[in-house]
Amino acid sequence: MNLFHLFSVSLLVISFSGRPAPKKEKSSGTYIHVPKSAVRESNEFIAWTPSQRLNWEDFQCEPQHGTDAVASTSTSLGIDYQMQNGKLVYHITCNFSRAKSWGLMKTDYILAHEQGHFDITEIFARRLNEALQQYEFNKRTFRNDINDIYQSIVNEKESYQKLYDGDSDHSRNRKEQYDWLAKIQKLLDETEPYALYR
Repeated sequence: MNLFHLFSVSLLVISFSGRPAPKKEKSSGTYIHVPKSAVRESNEFIAWTPSQRLNWEDFQCEPQHGTDAVASTSTSLGIDYQMQNGKLVYHITCNFSRAKSWGLMKTDYILAHEQGHFDITEIFARRLNEALQQYEFNKRTFRNDINDIYQSIVNEKESYQKLYDGDSDHSRNRKEQYDWLAKIQKLLDETEPYALYR
C-alpha cells in the first residue's frame, strides 16, 4: 500500500529564536472549525463520505507489476489552518487519490480491504479534529503546536495502517480481515462526534 500525506497550511511563518517558548495562555473557545458546505471532488481526489464507497473505477493508476500486492490505495490526511481575529481557523481533508491507486485483482473482497485503508484515514481525520478542538490556543506557539499535533496523528495513522495490513496479511488472512473490518466500523461509530470537520 502506498500512502501519501498532504499537509498544507494557509499560513506558514515559522520564526526561530534562542529564547525559551512562552507559557501557553489558557483560554477557551479560541478556535473555529470551518466546515466546507459541500464536499469538493476532483478528477484526482475523492473526499471520504459515509454514503460513498470506493469502486474499482476509482483506481486509475497503472497497476504495478513485480510485487506481491494485488491492489494499492493512496490516501491523504491534510489540514489548512490560520489565525483570524485571534482565533484558530482550520479545515481538515481526508482524500483518496484516484491517480495513485491501482488494482490488479478486482474482487469485492479485495475492494473491501482497500476501503478499510480509506476508512482508517477517515478515523484519524476525526481524531485530528478532536485533538484540535481540545487544543488550548496559544497565538505565539500555535504553528509549532499544530504541526506537532498533526505529525503525531499522522504517525499513529501510519502505524495503524501497517497493523491492519500486518494482522490481515494484506487481506490474505480472511478471519483477521473480517475482524478488522468490524473493528474499523466500530471506530468509525465511536469517532462520529468528530466527523463534522468537512
